[in-house]
Amino acid sequence: MTYRKRVDAQRAHIYSLRLVIGLLITLGLYMAYGWQSAPRDLTIHVPPDLRSGSTRLWWDIPPESVYTFGLYIFQQMNRWPTDGETDYADNIVRLGGYLTPSCKAYLQKDFELRRNSGELRKRERGVFEIPGRGIDDKKEPHVQQNTLNDWTVNLDITADEHYGGERVKRAFARYPLHIIRSDIDPETNPFGLAWDCYSGNPQRIEVSEDTAQTGGQ
Repeated sequence: MTYRKRVDAQRAHIYSLRLVIGLLITLGLYMAYGWQSAPRDLTIHVPPDLRSGSTRLWWDIPPESVYTFGLYIFQQMNRWPTDGETDYADNIVRLGGYLTPSCKAYLQKDFELRRNSGELRKRERGVFEIPGRGIDDKKEPHVQQNTLNDWTVNLDITADEHYGGERVKRAFARYPLHIIRSDIDPETNPFGLAWDCYSGNPQRIEVSEDTAQTGGQ
């Protein structure tokens, strides 16, 4: 009897060990599946000024990030260092990952119209934010959130154009950029945003003489 009891106890112990091992294998497979299905990259938008700290939902994009994106892409698109006829066309291709298809088609058409009218050949162009009229302007908001996934960014911009080393144009205008959420291809667009051209027509604005002289210096 004693021998049989010992055998039964060992069998019960072996059975319990097998049960534990099976549970551990199941748990390991579940954890491996969770690890494999988890996203490899997660973009978190954090405001530039962290002096007071920041707590945000991971999917929330702060207005500072939207404004910075809009200004950066707009400046890059309008940067013609040598010849607008080649630089503008190259910029449309180079920045294609940050543009919606409709905006890319609009810019391509704009390029063709400007080229045919002789506005691009040998033109050098650069745009920059009017001092005091950026995201920190307290008088009026420069970022308007339309829905969870799209914004209007009002850029108050100075545009300078040069021909043969001489400045031939300086314009002050507000450009209402339409920015949308776009997490389609992080490889070509890590911002998770895209420029959808304009929410309305650009408007000329008036600036003080001091600001006009400061800009571009």
